[in-house]
Amino acid sequence: MTPKPLATAAIMALSACPFCLSGKELTAYPVRPIRLIVPTTPGGPPDIIARVIGEKIGEAFGQPVIVDNRPGASGAIGLEMLARAPADGHTLGAVGMPFVAITPHLLPRLPYDTAKDFTPITLVAWNYNILAVPSTSPVTSVAQLIATARAKPGVMRYSSGGNGTPAHLTSELLKRETAIDIMHVPYKGAAAAVTAVVAGEADFIVGATGALTPHLSTGRLRALATSAPNRIRAYPDLPTLAELGYPKVVFRDWQAIFAPAGTPAHVIDRLHLAITKATAERSSRQRLDALGMEIAGLGLKETAAQVRADVNQMRRLVHEMKIRFD
Repeated sequence: MTPKPLATAAIMALSACPFCLSGKELTAYPVRPIRLIVPTTPGGPPDIIARVIGEKIGEAFGQPVIVDNRPGASGAIGLEMLARAPADGHTLGAVGMPFVAITPHLLPRLPYDTAKDFTPITLVAWNYNILAVPSTSPVTSVAQLIATARAKPGVMRYSSGGNGTPAHLTSELLKRETAIDIMHVPYKGAAAAVTAVVAGEADFIVGATGALTPHLSTGRLRALATSAPNRIRAYPDLPTLAELGYPKVVFRDWQAIFAPAGTPAHVIDRLHLAITKATAERSSRQRLDALGMEIAGLGLKETAAQVRADVNQMRRLVHEMKIRFD
């Protein structure tokens, strides 16, 4: 039977443009589970963000969000997987600031371009550092810590989770701005660095609130100050280093959700809206507040601008301080 002219035209149109879908099909998202890559081991800030946000957007979209931890190579393994994933919104990444703003300046030969291969969806939360000493330390103030370091050049030790980490860079900022001679003792990860201070193997640490809070609450560590630009909501009585006379010792990092570059704008918009709503919920805020993180709530343009600004700032800092990878 010979096809009718209109039917023939429709068949030809579909043959010529097999990807021309209807408006409903084009905007349908998500159509399967969402994979959320975390370039760290479970328990770190990116992993925490992934699980808090993943649970909420899974409920909103009616699709499960599968958290996929891919640690290694300072985040490069997980980020390479994200960069090579289909740009359809079904693969996302929970990314900490160091991975996109610091690591590229320490490991220039990466299998991806952080400026070209990713699209920031939203900056979820700020992550702050606290300067802390063992509870057994005679040091009870920043002024006393600096005086002790000056009295014994090269003797006082500080720990970090490795070269190029926020703890390392913040401590080096303190070292530079106070003109003290202190020794860096890098460990394999933030948990080990904190344990070293608790055990007295290191004299102090400028570590993330989430890692220090359990030890501060039990009295095994003593907080002296924060490197945040303003006082932290979780520690309102803790002064900033800027307040104490060191305005250049300010450091904060963040946790964000990224997508592969080329992800459709309507998908980015839906994800941004869903994440914003998720972080506005009291349960999400309470979980992050307990770890000393603060909701950022930046818009799409603000997030992109913040990422660019931090990439440039960290490039200068790594160069000026001659930071090298472990």
